[in-house]
Parts: sequence; structure tokens; C-alpha cells
Amino acid sequence: MLNASVAGGAATTTYGNRLFIYEVIGLRQAEGEPSDSSIRRSGSTFFKVPYSRMNQEMQRILRLGGKIVSIRPAEEAAANNGAAPLQAAAEEPAAAPTPAPAAKKHSAEDVPVNIYRPNKPFVGKVLSNEPLVQEGGIGVVQHLTFDISEGDLRYIEGQSIGIIPDGTDDKGKPHKLRLYSIASTRHGDHVDDKTVSLCVRQLQYQNEAGETINGVCSTFLCGLKPGDDVKITGPVGKEMLLPADTDANVIMMGTGTGIAPFRAYLWRMFKDNERAINSEYQFNGKAWLIFGIPTTANILYKEELEALQAQYPDNFRLTYAISREQKNEAGGRMYIQDRVAEHADEIWNLLKDEKTHVYICGLRGMEDGIDQAMTVAAAKEDVVWSDYQRTLKKAGRWHVETY
Repeated sequence: MLNASVAGGAATTTYGNRLFIYEVIGLRQAEGEPSDSSIRRSGSTFFKVPYSRMNQEMQRILRLGGKIVSIRPAEEAAANNGAAPLQAAAEEPAAAPTPAPAAKKHSAEDVPVNIYRPNKPFVGKVLSNEPLVQEGGIGVVQHLTFDISEGDLRYIEGQSIGIIPDGTDDKGKPHKLRLYSIASTRHGDHVDDKTVSLCVRQLQYQNEAGETINGVCSTFLCGLKPGDDVKITGPVGKEMLLPADTDANVIMMGTGTGIAPFRAYLWRMFKDNERAINSEYQFNGKAWLIFGIPTTANILYKEELEALQAQYPDNFRLTYAISREQKNEAGGRMYIQDRVAEHADEIWNLLKDEKTHVYICGLRGMEDGIDQAMTVAAAKEDVVWSDYQRTLKKAGRWHVETY
């Protein structure tokens, strides 16, 4: 049975007033709703939603802890008597966007991997260790630059390196390595091919006894001083590499230190000294960074990002989601998934361009919200987002690195 209260009146033939049926699971019982509510069936709740309210209803469902399983045009659900689970809309299949063939990738020879391994790491030197969080911000985040001039460590944007912290664990064994996304271009922050940089947040959490526990590797890194040694492995990773196409549309969605690979991308695309030496890569496409942080003081690399936006207003777009200072449409905190939901229709239209790539990096919790937003946007054209997303991944245009 359907919850008609969301829809208002009956459907019309006008496209903007089409009705869609949402199938939702995990929805918390709304205040005042009887436990045997007729809109619940087999663990699912069904809502009839007009096109004009699809984004708002998606936000409401998320606030109530629900997950959208499927979205289908109401006329098709009516034809099936609402009896079957709602799946992909088959209406006008020829009009559905078709992802392009796989994007051109770097050849295996172009991507260095595991030059240094855990049993024989490269020992670099700390050149600098600078704080990134401004006064009044939350937590400790550092930008570290290592001298790698005495070794053969090479890398490209989007890769990671391993760090082996000094000391031993509680069993007396050497600490295991931790991977960190590289925050510098292949030429390094000094553009001399002699450095590699990281963006590191010190991990702190409370154990069951209420004691503050510091992350082993992040605390080690955040406490390093210029001249200290650091054991480095790698590089590793091929998931987050930039497309070779200099006319690509690159949409980046990141939280906190998830900005690390995006800094490398943007510096390669737009920094004057990088462009001066990269004759083979002169970016002319569109880059859009959607960046989630708790406060303004936590906007990492803020001055540099905003300087790039001012210098390249036609090529670089910068959008913040500041959770403790901005409000979403429902009056709650503005998280990155809320900001993506605001722009979901625009992102969807960009994704229909074969030159568009999406990169997601940061906290794993944001992925569901992003998928929910894109589910609603795609459904407006009778496309099942999960199916379309799979084709994007297969084409090498949807890239995720979360933790």
C-alpha cells in the first residue's frame, strides 16, 4: 500500500508533475504513527512522491534512518498493481544515458608500484611538519614533506605510500605500516622531483574505560621534526589516478584529510610552476571540489584553494559543506552528502558526459548519502542509479577510496 500523503493530488501528464514510487527500508517509525501502519509491508515502506519534491523527500527519508531501495514511475507501479517489488523503470529505454567506453588509462609502465617494500623500506628525512588546522579548529592535522632525493621513490597523483612508525607493538614486534594518500604532485611541493608530502590527522578516540587512545602511526607522524628519519614503502594504488584527458570534468568529493589526493590533482592542474614544466599536461577541463569539514578553521589548504578558484574561475569550482556552521535544507547539520544532494541533478547531468570522472575520498559514511542523492537524480529520467553506477565503475569513471 502507498503513502499518498506525500504526493498531494493525483498525477498529471506534465513531466514536472509525474509521480514516483519510493521503496524504503530501515525507516524509523514516525512519531504518532501506529505500529501496524498500513504503509509498511514486508519490511518496506512505499511512498508516492511528485517529481518536484523528490530531493526533499530523499532528505526526509535519510533523516528518519531509511534507505531508498528503488524508485519507479507511479504509472508503472499502478500497471503492476503495486504487487511486485519496485525495480528499474523500463519506460523509454532508448532515452536513458549510456556511459561511454572505458576512459583512457595510464599504461602499466607509467604507474610505479612497490618500489620499496616493508622488508626493505626507503628511509627519508623530514623536511617540514606544518599545522593545517587554524585557531579554534577541531583536532590536529599536519602537512608533512619528506626528502626522497637519496632514493628511487617515484609516484603519480592519486597513489599512496606506506609509513612504518618507529617502535614496537605490545607484543614486541615492529609496528605494521599504514597507508596514506599522497598530497603532492609527482614533482613534489618544491617541483624538483625530490619530495613527497602527506596530509595527516592525528587519530584520537576513547576506549571503553574512557581513556584517550592515540593512533600509533598518525601520532608518530604528527610528532616528527625536521631532520627525523621516516621509513617509507610503496607507492601503491591505481584506483584514484587522474584521467589522461586534459579536457576531462573532474568532480571531487572529500572529507577532512580525504583532500590529500585532490590537492595533488589541483596542484597538477592549476599551479603555475606545475603547468610550466608539464608540457604534456595542460588541463583545460572543469574541476569541482565538494569539501566536507566541521568548521571554517578546519578547511585544509583554504588560502591556496581559494586562490586557485580566483585565478581559474571558469575551470575550478569550490563548494564547502561546513557541518557545524551551515544548515541543510531540513535545518540539520550540513554534511557533504547534503551538499551533494543539493547539486545531485547537476552532477547527474555532468555524468552523462563521457569526459566526467567522480572521485570520492575520506570517511566511508558519506557514500550511502551520496548514492541516495544520485538515486533520486537518476530516477527522474527513469534510470536505476545502482546499475548506472556499475557501468561508470567499469568504464573507469567512478573512483572511491574511503576508510
